[in-house]
Amino acid sequence: MSATATVGAGGTAAAAGLLSCHSCGLLSRARPERARCPRCAAALHLRKPDSLARTTALLLASCILYVPANALPIMTLHKLGAGTPNTILSGVEHLIEAGLWSLAAIVFFASIAVPVLKILGIGYLAWSVRRGSRWRPRDRTRLYRVVESIGRWSMIDVFVISILVALVELGELATIETGPAATAFCGVVVLTMFAAASFDPRLVWDAMENQG
Repeated sequence: MSATATVGAGGTAAAAGLLSCHSCGLLSRARPERARCPRCAAALHLRKPDSLARTTALLLASCILYVPANALPIMTLHKLGAGTPNTILSGVEHLIEAGLWSLAAIVFFASIAVPVLKILGIGYLAWSVRRGSRWRPRDRTRLYRVVESIGRWSMIDVFVISILVALVELGELATIETGPAATAFCGVVVLTMFAAASFDPRLVWDAMENQG
């Protein structure tokens, strides 16, 4: 009998004794003597080990870094000897004042809205799994896919600063230096990406399997 037919009869891969590789996605039959994927040799687990604990820890760390990422200057413009530090929000305000509404909207969405939405989205998913929620598992799975896919676009603010630093090299007239918020912001983006990768969306459906 094929793996597809077996899963169809058992309801889920776990119920049919099948494990999905976390690295390459290959579906393999669970065997005590085979603890690794036959295709990529990655360790096989029924669920990602300590998924909720890792996700929660990474999420808390990203929340801590989010404060200095927005409160401290992300870049400083030195023009004619005078330095003007700018946070992410003040940078958006300057773009609006310059009439660059579209660029201001992109920076605001990618640098402020997306990290907050990612933190809230992953936090809600982890909370719902902890309390064994059975509410709309399909929609929560879609939410996870959206959160995982858009997280990398948060780095656009760092890319903009990198481009500005490379382009604005006018010696004593004007220079741009990255601020301490840039490091914190990179940390927020990386930690939220790791948090999304650590979360196992199959946990959302486990509560449905335990439904009595």
